[in-house]
Amino acid sequence: MGQFLKVAPLSQVPPGTIASFDVGGKHVLLANIEGGVYAVSGYCTHEETDLGNGFLIEDRVVCPLHLSQFELKTGAVTNPPATVPLEKFNVKIEDETIFVEV
Repeated sequence: MGQFLKVAPLSQVPPGTIASFDVGGKHVLLANIEGGVYAVSGYCTHEETDLGNGFLIEDRVVCPLHLSQFELKTGAVTNPPATVPLEKFNVKIEDETIFVEV
């Protein structure tokens, strides 16, 4: 089991946005959607592109390179060419600060 590390103030990832951060040696994508904050690995599993440069469609992030889509709550692939899901991380929010378990 990992440890929760401080990532950013909640205000840095407002509702309906994504942002990528380096946390404990991992590149993590945070998403503030549907009233929750979710964390998944920040690189597309198809071509290692930074998903922080992608865009949101509902509860999915779309890779800017080949348009693979990943469900942000689970990391599941919802559109090829990617076939491997994203790693999912636990998130907690304390005092308006986001922490991710890595």
